[in-house]
Amino acid sequence: MDTLDWVVVGGYFFVMVAIGYWSRGRIKNISDFFTAGGKMPWWLSGISHHMSGYSAVMFVAFAAEAYRLGLTVYIWWALTIGLGVGIGAFLWAGAWNRLRSKHGVKSPLEYLARRYDVPTQQIMAWAGAALKVVDIAAKWVAVSLLLQGFAGVPIWLGITIVGVVTMVYSVLGGLWADALTDFGQFIIQGVAGIAMFVAVAAHFGGIDFMWKIWDQLPERNSEPLSGQYTLIFFMALFLIKTLEYNGGMWNLAQRYMAAPSGAAARRSALLSSALWLLWPLVLFFPMWAAPLIVPGMEANAEQAYVEMGKLMLPAGMIGLVLAGFFSHTMAMVSSDANVISAVITRDMLPRLWKGATRLSEPAQLQLARITTFAFIGLSMTIALTADTKGFVLKVVIALVAATMGPVAIPLMLGMLPWFRKVGPTAAKASVIGGLGTWAVLYVLQQSKVEFVTQAVIVSSPLLVSLVLYLGIGFLLKPEPSADRDELIDSLRSDPDEEKVSARA
Repeated sequence: MDTLDWVVVGGYFFVMVAIGYWSRGRIKNISDFFTAGGKMPWWLSGISHHMSGYSAVMFVAFAAEAYRLGLTVYIWWALTIGLGVGIGAFLWAGAWNRLRSKHGVKSPLEYLARRYDVPTQQIMAWAGAALKVVDIAAKWVAVSLLLQGFAGVPIWLGITIVGVVTMVYSVLGGLWADALTDFGQFIIQGVAGIAMFVAVAAHFGGIDFMWKIWDQLPERNSEPLSGQYTLIFFMALFLIKTLEYNGGMWNLAQRYMAAPSGAAARRSALLSSALWLLWPLVLFFPMWAAPLIVPGMEANAEQAYVEMGKLMLPAGMIGLVLAGFFSHTMAMVSSDANVISAVITRDMLPRLWKGATRLSEPAQLQLARITTFAFIGLSMTIALTADTKGFVLKVVIALVAATMGPVAIPLMLGMLPWFRKVGPTAAKASVIGGLGTWAVLYVLQQSKVEFVTQAVIVSSPLLVSLVLYLGIGFLLKPEPSADRDELIDSLRSDPDEEKVSARA
């Protein structure tokens, strides 16, 4: 990297910290810190929702799969998310917002104590928080691998630099800082992504490379599903991503909660869905073309995008692309840190320490900032001590994708009226059974048991969790409740809509 590249990267970090400091003035209480007080414009909420689903994993693990297998990574990743978020716009986006506006909810798990019971809430809170801290550790490793590839910066130093900058603006500015930096990162990502796309198009002599490269690549690279990514894997991941990106990934629920109304949250979701369907194509085409530009990297495909960038981009532009990598990871980590802080502050600590419920507003805000700091610090510690080789893909698919279903099913289905009879017994069995299934399969996979394929380890915990939730909730032990019915029914319309209906 040249001096100009470092200037660009340094300038990016400075702007992120400045946004965090500016956002600090907008934070008066924990409602502002966790849900932006419900004052975030729908378009900013939608862009933030979209950006918070990215990280540098895309340019390490997913870029490696795009290099080896081609088209399939868009089909099982971006397409499933785009379609799932579009469906969720009509099922969940408005409901999340109404939990805030009607019930004062500030954490995505806060409603579970009423919807099921406190033990169910606590099981999901502890399991989800443990999952998230490992997931974020993988994000730190991914971005540090990119920084090492571009600039030779040691992995430990890369994790430290990016982690500390993220920690500063997340602790200072809460969700407002997250959303505003998401928007800035959206712009940077756009410029960097288009720059790489144009460079690749110029290398091949025109934009027609988009359809001409496939004849020069192995036949499997143009197949929608190939390698270990089978139809079963796709179907399981589609359900997982639908749950995950509509609120099962807790930080994305916050984006809907932060919008002014349920209707605005729905518009946010539709904007995010459109971006997920279209924008990843711009990012993936250079990755799909990479075997023709930097051949022979199958054994080290995680560095393919880095090598292509160094080969094709001019001074200054490499720094911008690297800043784009940072932006992906920092967007996801900061939003995860904010929502985990909400879960710890609102759901976990009050059950461990009764004094947490008696804290003043300033003390609650201070506690939120401390837990945000602690979460980011713990994730950095895990990343610094991890074996980085293969760590990213292993965590993202074998751990996060496989365990997200059991954590998300009771949370997400519990908001829908069709499942109103499903109570706490089914919810607890669903989470414990799904995670237990994953643990057994993971041990078998490490022992090289042949039938435990990627599709099996991703789909089986989801299937077990869903069967337990539905089977117990509808057949073995339905637990109807008037209070639960009232809660679920309240999530169907905005307060203003109810006033209009009452006058009519």
